[in-house]
Amino acid sequence: MKKAQTKLMWLVTGLLFSSATWAEYGLNLRKGVTDYSQTAYDMHMLAFWICVVIGIIVFGAMLYSIVAHRKSKGVTPEQFSHSTFAEILWTIIPIVILAAMAWPATKALIQMENPTDEAGKPMNMDMTIKVTGYQWKWRYDYMDEGFGFLSTLAKDSNIARQKDSGIKPETVDNYLLDVDKPLVIPVDTNIRFLLTADDVIHAWWVPDFGWKRDAVPGFVNEAWTNVKVPGTYRGQCAELCGKDHGFMPVVVEAVSKEDYAAWVAEQKGGQAEEAVMAEKTWTKEELMTKGEAVYNQQCATCHQADGAGLPPTFPALAGSDFVNGPAADQIGLVLNGKPGTAMAAFGNILSETDIAAAITYTRNSFGNTAGDIVQPTDVKNLK
Repeated sequence: MKKAQTKLMWLVTGLLFSSATWAEYGLNLRKGVTDYSQTAYDMHMLAFWICVVIGIIVFGAMLYSIVAHRKSKGVTPEQFSHSTFAEILWTIIPIVILAAMAWPATKALIQMENPTDEAGKPMNMDMTIKVTGYQWKWRYDYMDEGFGFLSTLAKDSNIARQKDSGIKPETVDNYLLDVDKPLVIPVDTNIRFLLTADDVIHAWWVPDFGWKRDAVPGFVNEAWTNVKVPGTYRGQCAELCGKDHGFMPVVVEAVSKEDYAAWVAEQKGGQAEEAVMAEKTWTKEELMTKGEAVYNQQCATCHQADGAGLPPTFPALAGSDFVNGPAADQIGLVLNGKPGTAMAAFGNILSETDIAAAITYTRNSFGNTAGDIVQPTDVKNLK
């Protein structure tokens, strides 16, 4: 028994002092990469050191009294039961401390809600990004540039998280913290975020920015940031939003203004190319190839990679009478969703080409025998 206890002690000690353990364990609040996150960190440290000083004084006095005034030294206790001076003292001191902490905290909150420059004038925002939460993905719309895209869990993490995938999560880089398309922003730029949701309440959170905001259906929340340091910053949905809440990461890449301008030009070129592709007549092989990729990225979370679904919430597509029925009915369902169920409307989320490809794939996979194909123009005509 004693031998087993010794082994357990060495095991715990080894885990506590292993470099891997401490590498993943953050003891303190991170400073972040914005002025606001730095302010939050400073206030956190102010409160921490005030608590440390109070703790040293209180517990030091208690320890001194216990040792210096113990019964074995012949000390007899005082018999008083009330001290007006002490009560005034321990009332005034906490009030002063709280007031000293409330002043910078209030100032920081006001700056977060109504940002002003050094002259006290309202701060101008250089660009606006709309963030929309869906189960279980984010959509980013660059309001000033006129384009947007979906950001979903990266393929490697999505495959590894599947039941019986046989892939160890620790072998996947940034497991559950990576996406297929990150949000790209320029550094040293005042950016306004407008946050909402299309289905349930989500919360967009990047710890290095120093804030999080709820994304509520039918309501627009507002926040802002100005990232000072280029880099990749990761976060997650911070609101329990459904069964796959844990698979909804946020990744932001902060780049130089020059790199951001080049990236915007590339995205606009992609939008133009997408418009051309939407008018093209696709072959079945092309639609199946693209459809498999779209399905695995956007649909497999609910309907599963093999189309078996998770009945009754997420019905199976394999052998489905609906999927093997008229294509127009399936297009309408994908475009408009189904109220009262978990089936979201993808008409404003995915491109016409992506929808056509995904529908074609489901109608010709999982043992389904519809045999037909859906062109992007078919989707466009039913929008």
